[in-house]
Amino acid sequence: MGSNTTIFAVLLAVVLSLTVAFAVWRAISTARTPQGAAAWTVFLLAAPWFALPAYLILGQHKLKGYRVTRRSSRLVRREMDAFCADYPPADPGSRRYRAFERLAAMPAVGGNSAELLVDGRATFDAVFAAMDRAEHYLLVQFYTIAEDGVGNDMAARMIAAAERGVLVRLIFDGVGSYGLPAHYLKALRDAGVEVVDPANAPGPTSRFQINFRNHRKTVIIDGEEGFIGGHNVKDDYLGKNPTFGPWRDTHLHLRGPMVAQLQLVFAEDWHWATGESIGSGLNWRPESAEANLSGLVLPSGPADDMDTGALFFISALAEARARVWIATPYFVPDQDVLSALVSAALRGCDVKVLVPDTIDHYLPWLAAHAFFDEVRAAGVEVLRYEGGFVHQKVMLVDDDLAAVGSANLDNRSFRLNFETMAVIFDRGFASRVAKMLEADFTRAYKMDKPLSAHPLWVRAAAPLARLLAPIL
Repeated sequence: MGSNTTIFAVLLAVVLSLTVAFAVWRAISTARTPQGAAAWTVFLLAAPWFALPAYLILGQHKLKGYRVTRRSSRLVRREMDAFCADYPPADPGSRRYRAFERLAAMPAVGGNSAELLVDGRATFDAVFAAMDRAEHYLLVQFYTIAEDGVGNDMAARMIAAAERGVLVRLIFDGVGSYGLPAHYLKALRDAGVEVVDPANAPGPTSRFQINFRNHRKTVIIDGEEGFIGGHNVKDDYLGKNPTFGPWRDTHLHLRGPMVAQLQLVFAEDWHWATGESIGSGLNWRPESAEANLSGLVLPSGPADDMDTGALFFISALAEARARVWIATPYFVPDQDVLSALVSAALRGCDVKVLVPDTIDHYLPWLAAHAFFDEVRAAGVEVLRYEGGFVHQKVMLVDDDLAAVGSANLDNRSFRLNFETMAVIFDRGFASRVAKMLEADFTRAYKMDKPLSAHPLWVRAAAPLARLLAPIL
């Protein structure tokens, strides 16, 4: 009996060693960054029993098979280019647009309006009113939907729209909306709403693709109006969570040709999840808006050839000549984004980063502390928001470039999540974003305390959390 046990133990050790070796090789050869490869290698070698299951779930570095239509289809590219040519931006051919156009695989367009929606009440009032105006179709996509007050209000709008003959389609994420009950979805389907089932979807909405999340928050009405930003569909976003208190978030209400770009991203996600092409039934010629703002929609995700999410931040930081203001709930940059941020501060830009003082996830909160000393040494001002939980994803560069969307300043948004940012090139809009952020800064304090002055548990845990930054 003893010899059999010994043989089994040896075989188990050999199998474990070979499996760990294979996982290490795969991490080194496929990770998107050297930091990610190093983090997984250290984790796998130091704690294989814990690291191997984690790697099986989270160790995928690239989503294969997802077809990014605007990049891969010549027909779509020709049609999009022809459409966008009818809506030239304020300064056609401007170098300011170039990097963002290449990352988005879509050109900057004029003829847009972009209304800032500050916090949940303004956002959901505007979204629900627009949903009630829908005459032909309604496209809805959120990372998190909950069966609570705001979730039931949205369901009622979708059901009412379907009952009056509007075609309604819904995408939600299987992890972000894990607790959404079956009867909520059944009521929608019974009313005629077309709902993607994450359990059967092959990619970024599926609860089985845990590493790749569809983090987009999009609503499109008749191809004429679009919404994009940081809000999910949950009472927390109305400030009703007693732990977090007031919830500080930002959404955009878009009109104009940028809505068609946002719609193309939804159509790609729908095709991936269902195999159905819906483009021919959609309105691709929205009316121009009087505001005539120039901008584009910039999607990113793990199916991109390049690290579009990280390169968006790097490109925006490289453009900065006077200031960079960023609001983000999570500050866990990779080395390239960190260097770009530090470089902007070193060349004299006013660089401010607004982050929450409240903790919602300990690992990213701790990891951020390991970066603060480095960026402050270069002149970056770190502001901790005390007016509740700040969840907005906003970036302001100089006096004429601003972005609002779903992307956080962390590796998950850089490389693992499907995200969307609306990038606006306009002084008037940038001025409105600046005033909004200035109001947020008055509810924040400047963080000057070095890591060495924090409690022992933070000093010890922050560097360890930073090691895991590439896989958070």
